[in-house]
Amino acid sequence: MARNGDGGRSRGLLPALGLFFLAPLVAEFLLGNMPITMLGLLAILAPVYGGGALLIRETVRRMGRGWASILVMALAYGILEEAFLDQTLFNPDFLGLHLHLLEPAFVPALGIGIWWTIFVLTLHTVWSITVPIALVEALVPERAAAPWLGNVGIAVTAVLFALAATAMTVSSVQRDAHHFLASRSQFAWSAIACLVVIAVALSLPRRWRGRAGGYVPGPWLLGLAAFFTGSIFLFVPQSWAWGAVAIYLLLDAVMIAVIIRWSRRSGWDEGHRLAMAGGAAMAYGVHAFVETPAVGGAVNTVTRVGNLVFACLVAGVIAAGTRRTGAFERAK
Repeated sequence: MARNGDGGRSRGLLPALGLFFLAPLVAEFLLGNMPITMLGLLAILAPVYGGGALLIRETVRRMGRGWASILVMALAYGILEEAFLDQTLFNPDFLGLHLHLLEPAFVPALGIGIWWTIFVLTLHTVWSITVPIALVEALVPERAAAPWLGNVGIAVTAVLFALAATAMTVSSVQRDAHHFLASRSQFAWSAIACLVVIAVALSLPRRWRGRAGGYVPGPWLLGLAAFFTGSIFLFVPQSWAWGAVAIYLLLDAVMIAVIIRWSRRSGWDEGHRLAMAGGAAMAYGVHAFVETPAVGGAVNTVTRVGNLVFACLVAGVIAAGTRRTGAFERAK
C-alpha cells in the first residue's frame, strides 16, 4: 500500500510542476502583459501564480469539492494579489505607468474604480487560476479529481508562495514612484472580503445531487462560446466606464448561469470543461497581439514572436488534453 501511495504522489508531481509554471505563463505572458524577454520573472511569478493555483487546487481536491469551489477560491486569490501584493485596486498610478486604472467608474467613498476591480478580479478568477488548473487536469484525466501533492509538497508550495508574495509586495512598494500604501481600512475590508469568499468556497456543496438529462452543447460549440465571450470581455474599452461594467457583469452572469445549468446534466464531461478553458485561453492568446506590454518596454518583432510562441504552447497543451480526455472518456 505504501508503494502505491508513493507512486500516486510521483504521478502527481509532474502535473503539479506543470501547473506551477503554466499558471504564470497564462496569467502574464499569454495575455501579452509581459514580453518573452521577461521570462526570468518566472522565478517570482511561478511561486505566486503557480503556487496559488496549486494550493487552491490541492485544498479543494483534498476536501472532495468541485469546480464551483475552485472558481470562488480563485476570486479570493484575485483579491489577495490586487489588494495586498500589487495594491492596484487602490493605487491611482500603479508603478508610475500612468495606466489610469481607477479613473473609469471611480467611487470616491471606496477609493476604487469599479471598472478595474471587476475587470482584474475576473481575469484572476477565470484565467490566472481556473483555466490553468483545467488545462493541466485535462492532461491527466485519470487523476483530475485526486490530490497531486503530499503534506511535504503542500508545505513547500506554501512556503514558496509566502516568500514570493512577500518579495512581490516589497518590490511593488519600492518600485512605485510614490511608495504607495493603501489605507488601513482598505486593507481591513479587503482581508474581510478575502476571508468571506474563502468561507463561501469551502461551504459550497461537494457535488451536485444527481445528474439531470437534457441538452448539452458539444465541446467545440462551448469552446467557441468561451472564446468569443472572453474576447468581448477583453476588448471592451475601459473608456466605456460604467457601460463596460454593465457588459462585464452581464457576461459573467450569463457564463455562470449556463455553466451551472449544463454542468449538472449527464452529458457534461471532462471534454466540455477543457473546451471552456481552451476557448478562454485562446481569447488571451489573440488579445496578446494587440496588447502593449504593461511591463517590459515597447512592442517590437521579438514581442510579437513571443506572443506567437505562447499561443502555440497553450494550443499544444489544449490539443494534448483533448487527446487524453477523449481517450479517458472512451475507456470509461
